Amino acid sequence: MHILIVHNDYAKFSGEEHAVETMASVLESHGHHITWFRKSSAEIGDSAGKKLGAFFSGIYSFKSKKEISRILDKKKIDIVQVQNLYPFLSPSVLSPCGERKIPVVMRCPNYRLFCPSGLHLRGGQVCELCLGGNEFACVVNNCEQSLPKSLGYAIRARFGRTSGLIAKNVSIFIVLSEFQKKRFVAGGIHEKKIAILPNIAPLGNGAMAEGDNGVISFVGRISKEKGISQFVEAARTLPQYRFAVAGNTDAIPGIESQASSNLTFHGFLKGDRLDDFFKTSRILVFPSTWFEGFPNVIAKAMAYGKPVIASRIGALAEIVEDGVTGLLFEPGNAEDLAEKIDYLWNRPALCAEMGHAGLQKARKEYSEERYYERLMDIYKKALSFQR
Repeated sequence: MHILIVHNDYAKFSGEEHAVETMASVLESHGHHITWFRKSSAEIGDSAGKKLGAFFSGIYSFKSKKEISRILDKKKIDIVQVQNLYPFLSPSVLSPCGERKIPVVMRCPNYRLFCPSGLHLRGGQVCELCLGGNEFACVVNNCEQSLPKSLGYAIRARFGRTSGLIAKNVSIFIVLSEFQKKRFVAGGIHEKKIAILPNIAPLGNGAMAEGDNGVISFVGRISKEKGISQFVEAARTLPQYRFAVAGNTDAIPGIESQASSNLTFHGFLKGDRLDDFFKTSRILVFPSTWFEGFPNVIAKAMAYGKPVIASRIGALAEIVEDGVTGLLFEPGNAEDLAEKIDYLWNRPALCAEMGHAGLQKARKEYSEERYYERLMDIYKKALSFQR
């Protein structure tokens, strides 16, 4: 099968880039041919002119439409796999696919089809004001902390919906969890056009990591919606335990100086250093306060046989089975988080049992082969729609 992957990279490497590159790698390893149509937001930089250009291209890009048309005419493409369209590609690239009867599968790790900012988040709290075609709530509430940016996001979201370019030309929408599927149905997408494809747990690293250095860990973007404040407060409440953070602190300057002495910040880690960080952890904490898709961090913790303490919100309550592969706590409640950490820490046998259960779930549900089987089922369904 020849698959065209369409993606607008974020300015900095993100989970979406990891996901789309992983997908390409899996497909290629099974003998499929991949062609890329890819642009990067890093090109914008600080240029006012490029920012203005991105505003318009995010609504409708004649240039990108012509470019994808040339690719489709030159190569025999069986499936178009779409990830992020903004700001250089836009929904305009979908109509040439529809005109040529080429099925489009769109992976949706966030909620950008219904929420201009994509997160259903405002002021660090869950917000669904934009559901039902109310995109300009993003402007009223200045969700992007910049009126021009909020306006641009609202306009492109409204156009993407009302133009029908997405709804008419996308055969299947891929979401990452049952929870996300329900949110997409609530947003007006027909259930038969939605398929669930969880991320891969990196089982290549996959022996269960025996032992630990007794550390309670946080891995990921250090920002308000990720619940870092609750993690810092829990560390302060439990001075007898060691806590550690792997992630860039740029988004919350000064957070390190606010932390207690039993909490260590290691900065952004990757590769072997990140693997070692997981191995030396006893418990992974994922205190996010928004509707996450399928966090790679949780999948990786499960692959290392580590129990996870996560917020009881959205898909997290689906991925982390309370009392089986970890524990759930009330979102935003640092006291409840501290209680769950203390409870699990003092039960090392239960820690090991939950970690093992998580590893077994990862092997069964989130292996590369299971991912590939699900993806092929989705592609077959998309191809059947075009016949």
